[in-house]
Amino acid sequence: MTQAHDPSRPMVGRTVLVTGGTGGIGKATALGLARLGAHVAITGRHPTRTEDAVREIRAAGGRQVDAFVADLSSQSEVRRLAREVLGRLPRIDVLVNNVGGYWNTRHLTADGLERTFALNHLAPFLLTQLLLDRLKASAPARVVTVASNAHKLGHIDFDDLQGGRAYSGARAYNQSKLANVLFSYELARRLKGSSVTANALHPGVVRTRFGAEDPAGARRLLVPLLWPFMKSPARGAATSIQVASAPELAEVSGRYFAESKPRLSSPRSYDQAVAARLWQISAEPVGLTAAG
Repeated sequence: MTQAHDPSRPMVGRTVLVTGGTGGIGKATALGLARLGAHVAITGRHPTRTEDAVREIRAAGGRQVDAFVADLSSQSEVRRLAREVLGRLPRIDVLVNNVGGYWNTRHLTADGLERTFALNHLAPFLLTQLLLDRLKASAPARVVTVASNAHKLGHIDFDDLQGGRAYSGARAYNQSKLANVLFSYELARRLKGSSVTANALHPGVVRTRFGAEDPAGARRLLVPLLWPFMKSPARGAATSIQVASAPELAEVSGRYFAESKPRLSSPRSYDQAVAARLWQISAEPVGLTAAG
């Protein structure tokens, strides 16, 4: 007997992978999608925090929850994660590229790359490519990338992508968020006709520990004052959940969302020549072909 469709649980039978799902917006996104019936898988850096998040999601009604532990600033870790995901998840209906960070001072990853660029842009770029065949096989499927309105202040500095000459935490972050939007639009163009969509979004200014590991002086001063006025993680996750699950967005691709509605992104984000060049340059350090 066929189970009646429940409009309050539109994600029943669908598998969603949320990167950075152990806290903040990522965990709230996983919780929200689990409540909609999704089989949720999350990634996290720390085993204990990851297992704690899994227990919380299950306690909130998540019937199927998987966990993967990986530091996505490392390319070998991204590749290991992809292998584990492909081995354990027979389908991926939605990939939510949520993981990200902000560092006031310049840090290098195990691969010798600037951490903001590596984690915020190269990690979702590489992970998406490695999981793309599974997404296509699960189609209709979606790739949802969490960007930020900070992308409107960003500029892709092809002469100093890694901030080696002059580093600014804000500049690196803004550039990485612009890269997220450019990547989403270019991916949407490359996936046209595949029944896999690609969209980016702005979650809003949310009460999380984002950037607390290496905060700028302004953050130390302003965040305590602004904290009461910031969104809760649940409200911040609303747009991610909407773009990942809304039936009416099943065929919408190459768009930017904020407050759960399509919005215009910055003029720079629509530059297809910049997007194509960024794709090519991003493919090189992660060992992919630009045509991939």
